[in-house]
Amino acid sequence: MKFIKSYIKFIDKLNKKIGAATSWLTALLVLVVSYDVFVRYLIGESSVGLQELEWHLFALIFLVAAAYTLSVDEHVRVDVLYVHLSEKKKAWINLLGALFFLIPFCVMVILGSQNFVEVSFRIKETSPDAGGLPARYILKAFIPISFFLLLLQGIALAFKSIIKIKEAK
Repeated sequence: MKFIKSYIKFIDKLNKKIGAATSWLTALLVLVVSYDVFVRYLIGESSVGLQELEWHLFALIFLVAAAYTLSVDEHVRVDVLYVHLSEKKKAWINLLGALFFLIPFCVMVILGSQNFVEVSFRIKETSPDAGGLPARYILKAFIPISFFLLLLQGIALAFKSIIKIKEAK
């Protein structure tokens, strides 16, 4: 049980630090979008690279912050029934959801994206658009990285659920 609690503490702390760092990307995204809007509508200029930077930043925020969002229990959930359940039943739902859906899905994405990312690195993939951003392979590398973080947090969620179930007896 000591290992499980240490694991939960370590993964929660790791993902909270990553979430805090990711929040700075949100501020950067706001600045980039504001600049893009200013340049596009007031000066009449546009940049493919700037527009790609916007969706690259959004993708990074979404991917990397997913594990943090799960760690603070702010992820999307249909609360119609869940909100009325006891803590023990919620823990069972979280445990079964993590074991049968979240963890297998994370493993599937990690394994399924491996070749996708390797090929992108091998060919040093860039934007196909003129004026687009170079090094698209770096963005693609965040797919398995973020799902690995989500996998670690899913395991922590399963452990937390087991502890809640045992304590509720």
